[in-house]
This record gives sequence, C-alpha cells and structure tokens, in this order.
Amino acid sequence: MQPSGLARRYAAWSLDAVPLLLIACVLCAPWIAEGQVRCAAALAWLVDGVAQALSQVGMEPTLWSLSHAMLGEPAIAAAAHALAAAVLATLWPPVLVFALAGLVFYSVFEASPWQATPGKRWLGLRVVDARGGRIGWPRALLRHAAGIVSWCSLNLGHVWAAVPPRHLAWHDVIARARVVQVDQCGRLPRWACAWLLLQAAMACAALAWLLETTNAALWAAFAGTL
Repeated sequence: MQPSGLARRYAAWSLDAVPLLLIACVLCAPWIAEGQVRCAAALAWLVDGVAQALSQVGMEPTLWSLSHAMLGEPAIAAAAHALAAAVLATLWPPVLVFALAGLVFYSVFEASPWQATPGKRWLGLRVVDARGGRIGWPRALLRHAAGIVSWCSLNLGHVWAAVPPRHLAWHDVIARARVVQVDQCGRLPRWACAWLLLQAAMACAALAWLLETTNAALWAAFAGTL
C-alpha cells in the first residue's frame, strides 16, 4: 500500500460529494429559492449604483475619477453589503446540511470494514491507521471534524496531501490516519480524469455565465442612465 496523491483523493471526494450535495439542495430548496431572489435584487441594485457612478465620470474616465466615483457613492456600498448578506443567507443552510450529512457519511464508511467511502473504493483508496488497520468510529469522526481546519485554511490543509512522500493532509495528521492506494497502478483511471475535466469545464462555464450576466446587466443599467 502506498500513500495516495492529491488528485486521486480529490476525485474520490468529489464523487462522494455529489449525492450529499443533492440531498442538501433538496432539503434546503425553499431557502435557496428565496436567496436567489434576494441575490438578484441586490445585484440589480449594485449594478444600478455602478452605472450611476460611471455616468458621472464622463466618456473618458481616469482611474482616479472612477475610484472616486465608486468610493464616493453610498448606494454602491449599501448594495454590496446587501449582496454579501443575500449570498450568505443563501449558502449557509445547504452548507450546514452538507456538512452534517458528510459527518455521518464519511465517518460511518471509513470506520466500517470497507475502510472507505464508495468514491474511495472506486479509486482503490482506503483510510487506515499507522499499521494499516481500521481507524474505528471515534478516529473517523475526529478525522472528518478536523477537516474544518483544512477548509478554514483556504484548503491549504488539503493541498498538503500533495506533498511527498507521506501525502498527509492536516486532518490526517490530527486523526493519526492516512489514505493509501491499495492497487499498484499509480495513474488515475481514464474515467476519473474525464470526471475531473468535466468539473473544470463546468466551473469555467459557470464563471463565464456569471461574467456575461453581470456585464449585460451593467450595460443595460448604464444605457438607462443616458
């Protein structure tokens, strides 16, 4: 058994995260729908404030005039605060459900005779102690709870799993556990590579959609001030 690298571990985690995310979205659908309405209203308010500020700097604005107009517009600050509050109110219910469901899901599977979640088993991974045995329920629970440290470090604790030769994330160190690869093939399966590429493509598409939507709303609001 050899320590697993970060790419294989992330692929396994993302596979397990899909059903947990679906459960969180279904259970929190009313909060998410309400939050979307609040976010759209706050974004429209913010875009309108930015458009009003741009209309005041003329056709050839300088960096100084733009920054002065933005910082000197109270409506922009109020709208930005409202948007941040709306995004937070939209995200925290599903994130909380996702975290609590994950606490049970990961702890139960990793403490079981499988020593792994379904995603980890598909990719030939096991969570073991220093001797290669089962970590047990208390340590599995600690390991998942300690993942908060890695998340709060902006994922630096997770990225630490890419450091050879031990490939230990911070929560592995805290729980005195490790993730090992039981098969001898070091390369990711092609289907796992395709799964990672699909996630990257979806992230790029979501970012492009967000930028295009914001740009269209900004130009529409700016045109309305002329």
